[in-house]
Amino acid sequence: MNRPLALLVICQGLLMVNNVTFIAINGLVGLALAPAGWMATLPVTGYVAGGALATGIVARVQRRWGRQRSFQLGLVVAIVSALLCAWAAAHASFWLLCAATLLAGFYNANGALYRFAAIELVPPQAKERAISWVLAAGILGGVVGPNLATHSRDLLAGAPFAGAYLVLAGVAVASLGVMSLIPFPPLPGQGGGAVQGRPLGEIVRQPLFIIAAAACSIGYGVMNLLMAATPIAMAQCSHPFSAAALVLEWHVLAMFVPSFVTGRLIQRFGVEPVMAVGLLLNLGCVAFALSGNDVMHFLGALMVLGLGWNFLYIGGTTLATEAWRPEEKTRAQAALDFCVYTTMTLTSFSSGALVTTGGWQAMNLGALLPLALMGAALLWLRQVRPAR
Repeated sequence: MNRPLALLVICQGLLMVNNVTFIAINGLVGLALAPAGWMATLPVTGYVAGGALATGIVARVQRRWGRQRSFQLGLVVAIVSALLCAWAAAHASFWLLCAATLLAGFYNANGALYRFAAIELVPPQAKERAISWVLAAGILGGVVGPNLATHSRDLLAGAPFAGAYLVLAGVAVASLGVMSLIPFPPLPGQGGGAVQGRPLGEIVRQPLFIIAAAACSIGYGVMNLLMAATPIAMAQCSHPFSAAALVLEWHVLAMFVPSFVTGRLIQRFGVEPVMAVGLLLNLGCVAFALSGNDVMHFLGALMVLGLGWNFLYIGGTTLATEAWRPEEKTRAQAALDFCVYTTMTLTSFSSGALVTTGGWQAMNLGALLPLALMGAALLWLRQVRPAR
């Protein structure tokens, strides 16, 4: 840990406050404003879809102006989009809300690169722990986000949650101030017009890149699919909303608290065993979910799911750094996050429909298919990557 990394950890924590609050309130505001019930999750989907659409733009901005300028631009977009969301909530404009959350995806795509920027602030032998420390800041989002949404919900009379969006604009302003203090090193080839390194198609066809992208995408996709459906599934089982809120709070803590040790585990045992344990934990989530419908079954399933996501996502991120050269990192990182955001877009949009038509247990059984693909990817990894 050093001063620049500590400041980046703070920025990551503020990013997660934004993300968790967005997820907590966008669906509720969408439900209140949507012309049809099935459209209620479009503002949630717009946030991750905007991230997918922005990955290529972010890569070009970073290659041209560097990490800091790109991250600062993302925070300016976060301020503007939060103010537009507040206006949309206050004036009951559903489509403006969707457009504003889609725009906010540019900030989301920038924020996803904080974990890679952390590597550049520490010696090479500390990269696993740097990634873990940055992702551990998600604890701040898990604790602050829901409380911020609750206490700022009625800040503006007659416009539920408009005040919460205004507070998020303030969070982005604070993050912008912190980001200006971080001295990021120049990226290889920064400011040059010509693209350096191998063609992107050659980079993404490498087995290591494919396996890393599978770990990050499947880990996030399965987590997002089941997490987003949990409140609906618990309501179907006649559990109160307070129980669902408790389950989600512990789920978020399980996602990020292990980050304090995940980097050391990767250094001690290697990335393959950590990712394999992540896969087993995801299978444990399915077993918990299929064993019953009590609150404790949901709580156990979501906690194990969060821990499994942590091992797969940090493991996949660490593995991905072996798939590109320094001058290729902006394009390769954008391609990796495009895979993640595309998967999240699909699962965000389909989660509600699947749980309301097929049910909670059927959805968990369906999650076994991508987890089986992840298992095949790990077997492939043993063949293409020498033991370390």
